[in-house]
Amino acid sequence: MSRIASRFAALKQQGRGALIPYVEACDPDYETSLALLKGMPGAGADLIEVGMPFSDPSADGPTIQKAALRGLRGGANMPRVLEMIAEFRRDDHDTPIILMGYLNPIEAYGHERFCADAARAGVDGLIIVDVPPEEGDLLRGPAAANGLDIIRLVAPTTPDARLPVVLNGASGFLYYVSITGVTGTRTASTDELAVAIPRLRAVTDLPIAIGFGIRAPAQAANAVRAADAAVVASALLNTLEGTLDADGNATAQTVDSVLSHLRELADAVHAARV
Repeated sequence: MSRIASRFAALKQQGRGALIPYVEACDPDYETSLALLKGMPGAGADLIEVGMPFSDPSADGPTIQKAALRGLRGGANMPRVLEMIAEFRRDDHDTPIILMGYLNPIEAYGHERFCADAARAGVDGLIIVDVPPEEGDLLRGPAAANGLDIIRLVAPTTPDARLPVVLNGASGFLYYVSITGVTGTRTASTDELAVAIPRLRAVTDLPIAIGFGIRAPAQAANAVRAADAAVVASALLNTLEGTLDADGNATAQTVDSVLSHLRELADAVHAARV
């Protein structure tokens, strides 16, 4: 059983949902992002998404766009991202890691090489935002050969007839993009989730994570009551950005502030029995 499947199975036995925070590699520098990554499990993260900085993150709102640019300025490239995961794995063999990003850097690196090196570094799953299911064969074979889950995205506008196409080859969990638009904007209402999640439950046994727009602890708690996991990205990145100095460098408050914010979210999620 994969680390992702094992973690969701354990949480289901405990009767609670998962918190999945996001960290952008090398934002604002390698050492700070690595410290955040290493600190997240102790602050309440159940799984972790690591963003692969890209110059044109078309699905992401201003907050993640700025984080990606900071990451690129901080020296991010594919080998550096994978080095960061490998360093995390020296001390943590259990927390699932999902790489989230776009196809261009993977194309430049090479599909098979990327999947092999990602698995070797300790990656468990991939969310490649701009690869539609119809193009999924680009990574499906190399990912399967290296034990990597391909995590698919479903939107509020995805029609029922398309769901089998999206789910074909999906594994790990299903990522429900809870709003129409980019990350970090509005939040889906409880009523909207009450309609959307049962529709997905009817066609898949995969755990369902809700992302795009979850900012406050109460929203994260509502998400895990409706589904299996809450993904929080922009809210944590806003906290990080607020601690940077005038030149965009990390300060003594950066890591502690982000992890403190994460603990608040985790407390709410872990108290929301399902």
